[in-house]
Amino acid sequence: MLKQPLVTVRPIALEDYENWCLLYAAYAEFYAVRQTSAMRDQVWQWLQQSPPAIYALVAESAEGQVLGFLHYRVFARPLAASMGAYVDDLFVVPEARGQGIAQQLIQAVAQIGQQNKWSVIRWMTAANNLRARACYDKLAEHTHWQTYEIKLPTLN
Repeated sequence: MLKQPLVTVRPIALEDYENWCLLYAAYAEFYAVRQTSAMRDQVWQWLQQSPPAIYALVAESAEGQVLGFLHYRVFARPLAASMGAYVDDLFVVPEARGQGIAQQLIQAVAQIGQQNKWSVIRWMTAANNLRARACYDKLAEHTHWQTYEIKLPTLN
């Protein structure tokens, strides 16, 4: 039986910046992505725009420790004539994994979606991220869609 920690899922706040930076750097490291503080600052700016370019939720323990985060963005679904959300990033600190925090973060986005009449929440993960996939398989349908991307040169 999983021991559920007492966590609160809430929108990210300005005072979360330092904790979020540490977690986001750990997330990048998990996926072996080189990330600089300037890159994190850019994402933080997107989170602070009005309206935000992306939204973030954090999972906070009863003691005030941020244990995880989730980034999502809203998108139009022309074929369905509806709106949806795409989860870009989801991370839970290693010592808190397996306690239902990722599920709580995803369920919070689903609740936001229901309130806003979205028709879908989507995300992807690496094929070899078996622990995350085991969690996601309990919450969502694994679709038959394949992901493609074109890498574009960055303009500096």
